[in-house]
Amino acid sequence: MPKDKKHRSTINYRLTLVDDDTHDQLWSRKFTKMNLVITIVTTLVVTLVLFWCLVALTPVKTLIPGFPDDRTKHDAIQSAIRIDSLENIITKWELYSENLRRVVDGEPPLKIDSIMAARSQNKEDLAKDSKELAAKDSLLRKEVAAEDRFDITSAGPKALPIEGMHFFSPLKGVVSQGYDKALHPYIDITAPDNSVVMAVLDGTVISAGWTDEEGYTIRIQHDGDIISVYKHNQKLTKKTGDKVTAGTPIAIVGGTGSTAQGDHLHFELWHKGEAVDPTKYISF
Repeated sequence: MPKDKKHRSTINYRLTLVDDDTHDQLWSRKFTKMNLVITIVTTLVVTLVLFWCLVALTPVKTLIPGFPDDRTKHDAIQSAIRIDSLENIITKWELYSENLRRVVDGEPPLKIDSIMAARSQNKEDLAKDSKELAAKDSLLRKEVAAEDRFDITSAGPKALPIEGMHFFSPLKGVVSQGYDKALHPYIDITAPDNSVVMAVLDGTVISAGWTDEEGYTIRIQHDGDIISVYKHNQKLTKKTGDKVTAGTPIAIVGGTGSTAQGDHLHFELWHKGEAVDPTKYISF
């Protein structure tokens, strides 16, 4: 009985390849269950190792979606360089604003040789000034809130700089002739017949009438020491003294006046007594 158990526990198997026609034995391999398990496990391990080497040590890994290739690394480096440059620019503007504040307050400006030097040499000064600015800002906010609540000041609304104003387009058309400070300090805008000319900002009409040279012309005074001028109109819809709001129709485009060449709007924009380029502030 013990012999039968021992015999069964060491049963051998044979895998044989035989020619079907001649019945000749071509290949034969004897194995046990343990040999079969070891062979399968070894084959799997070797296959996984070979696959890992193929992916990790050869360019095949670049075919994997999302794997960073040389181009991706290059873009990452360039992005890091751009971010560093932007940080330097932001720091430069912050320091510029700080020096501007110091000059306005009558304090001596910071002496800075470079942006990097400013970061290291003036770190403590900037931290101190930031606290002072925060305290002043809090006081200013309280004063403004008190003025708005109790109306203790009779001053009118503060005028925004021209760069901060929102201008309406006086005419939807094409700029046929641009601004030239020396030769052509205004712009000409062409548009279809009977197009409506509109005020660019809220304001008051300071003149509206006819001249032989300029045709029907209207001038509007706006806040911030800004004046807009509209010439060669076919017809005016506002008169001197009228209050207008931004986008209000004030005329019909035309070609009146001896200097007009075809229907168009001659548009001028003046700021503090000086003609400026309207295309810098208005989209046509």
